[in-house]
Amino acid sequence: MEQQLTDIFHAVKAASRKMGALSVERRNAVLVKLADAILANSAALLAANAEDLGRMDPANPLYDRLRLTEKRLADIAGDMRHVATLPSPLGEIIEERTLPNGLRLRRVRVPFGVVGVIYEARPNVTFDVFSLCFKSGNACILKGGSDAERSNRAIVDLIHRVLKEEDISPDIVALLPATHEATAAMLNAVGYVDVCIPRGGKRLIEFVRDNARVPVIETGAGVVSAYFHSAGDTVMGAAIINNAKTRRVSVCNALDTLLIDRHKLADLPALAAPLAEHNVEIHADPEAYDALSGNYPANLLSRADETTWGTEWMDYKMGIRTVGGLSEAIDHIARYGSGHSECIITADESAAMRFQNEVDAACVYVNAPTSFTDGAQFGLGAEIGISTQKLGPRGPMGLREITTYRWFINGSGQLRPA
Repeated sequence: MEQQLTDIFHAVKAASRKMGALSVERRNAVLVKLADAILANSAALLAANAEDLGRMDPANPLYDRLRLTEKRLADIAGDMRHVATLPSPLGEIIEERTLPNGLRLRRVRVPFGVVGVIYEARPNVTFDVFSLCFKSGNACILKGGSDAERSNRAIVDLIHRVLKEEDISPDIVALLPATHEATAAMLNAVGYVDVCIPRGGKRLIEFVRDNARVPVIETGAGVVSAYFHSAGDTVMGAAIINNAKTRRVSVCNALDTLLIDRHKLADLPALAAPLAEHNVEIHADPEAYDALSGNYPANLLSRADETTWGTEWMDYKMGIRTVGGLSEAIDHIARYGSGHSECIITADESAAMRFQNEVDAACVYVNAPTSFTDGAQFGLGAEIGISTQKLGPRGPMGLREITTYRWFINGSGQLRPA
């Protein structure tokens, strides 16, 4: 197995060095062809996905992430076509100047080379990563979870088929076995993998960060809060909270905690009413519990404990905490937030400005749900992950975020003085 994995790494690295010969137009044409192939082969993709779904309990929060549908495949194909229309970042001159000695310096955007991605039960990631890597000139090595093994294999087989038809080496994308040994091998693939990106829950991300010998771009788990300020509009707030929580509960931008200003507790039943329609279980602090008691289904209402506030629910569950004002809300987020996405609902522009300036997260919203934290929604076509780190890319990572740069120095015989 070890030699087999090394052979895969070597083949992908070798193929990555030849990607520079592909023109932007050729890359775009291949992505459009693959988008068409997704729709033409949707029955086979859904059949493979059904095998994976059959091995997972539908009550598992990951079930929704694992599931592909005709609409989701159509959306994936649409995102891929969008990526094909985006300008290529390759060759972009980030900085250019001429030194006093006549040397011309240019900082030019180039691919990383080989991007490794470790992810859990999300087969859509397989398509997203390939489309972004291919467009940005990167080869990719994928390590999916065992829950999505059949789906991922069917997807990569389809990608390989399209690449072969276009006389492009299929080695520019490889799917590793869904084993712990493959994960360890990728994390130690020094000289083969230029950067590794984990996509998944907190345990996976921490494991990759703590064990990798290759460079890592950390994508954080989403412990996401929304703060309903004393100047918040109740109708707007109810809609934002409901969309952030229930649009898709299993994704990292879903709402986990509602912070409500003590002066607005009387509005809490109205804010929570749409949540009851989706059977959202609420874990409330004493003041919020009292405000909801008798105004929210008793079987869906319980008392919060200290573990509530740092939990990424990934389910129809959330916490509600009462705060004394903006400062307390910001302090709560600083203590329990994961640096992913945070939101304030307010008509007070000064409060909104302070919230955005002081809350330390990749995406900070005013009067809009955190469900918008998504590469496609940001106009990036797709995303390779949501980075919560501060060194390098932050937030949704699209084409530019998976490139690096080289310095190009052109001279005319200049010599450095002794």
